[in-house]
Amino acid sequence: MQLGAYLKRIPHFKGANWLIRTPIGIVFILQGLQKFPLSIDDAEIYGLPMSVWFFVAWGELFSGIGLLLGGTFATNDGVGDLMTRFCGIVICGIMTGVILIGEPESIWYVILYDHLHLMLYCGGLFFALRGNN
Repeated sequence: MQLGAYLKRIPHFKGANWLIRTPIGIVFILQGLQKFPLSIDDAEIYGLPMSVWFFVAWGELFSGIGLLLGGTFATNDGVGDLMTRFCGIVICGIMTGVILIGEPESIWYVILYDHLHLMLYCGGLFFALRGNN
């Protein structure tokens, strides 16, 4: 049997994105909740103004919730897909800030040693580009 014919016989699992969506959503919800109650002292630890800290905390919380809800609203009107893509973009923005706050030596330092942040960034990028597809 040829490889192409064999691969066509493997069933397609549409829910596979939930294996990525669920842990990323939970991580962002928990990271957002961890920042409450919002405090200027917490923001100053990272050298951020309170306004940025406010948007990061709420952005993490709502992007995690939106990522999970966006997958459940898989309807034909595209609302769930749009929600998933928007939350993916927010996740990418937040993770870009997190990586840059660490002031890495080079891009190679991020690739080789900042595994968690890079994985979360790639997960956000996946959902920003794919949506619910």
